Amino acid sequence: MGKDVQGYRRLFGVLGPSTNTIVQPDFDDMRPAGVTNHYSRIYTPNSKAISDETFMAATHKISQGVVDAVRSVMTCEPDYLVMGMSAITFYGGAKGADEFQRMIERESGVSISIGAHSCAAALKAYGGIRRIAFLSPYYPVANAEVRRYFADMGYETVRDVPMRAPSWTAIAQITEERCREVLRELDGPEVDAIIQVGTNLSMVRLAAEAEDWLGKPVIAINTATYWHALRANGIADRMSGFGRLLSDF
Repeated sequence: MGKDVQGYRRLFGVLGPSTNTIVQPDFDDMRPAGVTNHYSRIYTPNSKAISDETFMAATHKISQGVVDAVRSVMTCEPDYLVMGMSAITFYGGAKGADEFQRMIERESGVSISIGAHSCAAALKAYGGIRRIAFLSPYYPVANAEVRRYFADMGYETVRDVPMRAPSWTAIAQITEERCREVLRELDGPEVDAIIQVGTNLSMVRLAAEAEDWLGKPVIAINTATYWHALRANGIADRMSGFGRLLSDF
């Protein structure tokens, strides 16, 4: 069987909400030669005036559209899938993440990297991490699910900040300056690593910079998920500009 002339190493099918404008350019920026990304948009109404209740309802609505997005992207016969939405991968703790991953893999017939497990794998790669802090564009109810997941994986959350974006598209409008402020709020001597979740929040480069000025691992979920997908496919290319995860592990 012949090789795709551009994706001669791997074709990645990427699943992301239709409101998400960050994952696609982020993943393309981390794409090594011979790997191509093929984005399948999960139909997502742009929910506004989000609250705890409407945030959860809206994310569950997105999860209902995942299977259609999987079926669509599988027509290009990708080798592997990469999940470009994070919230629903944390719901239900480690068991919920496993169930979500199995559901996608049953439907597609190929393997997938999901945000929750990719972040846990990233923490393990750095090593020596037990106490974490994290930021998200979510509402408190979803942050509670993220804390639950990390607790299941053996990590204590010392602090977390839900940034409460007022709509799905507003997540991509959160400024770097605001993210810097939150990183400093989260940091402390008792925090071994900081994680950013929420794939429509642009932090792949800021997280890399923050590792230098905070002197500890700072993991952006888009970096972790794409790194996980590359390494799961035997692609060991190292690249700079995206933090130690992609340059060292």
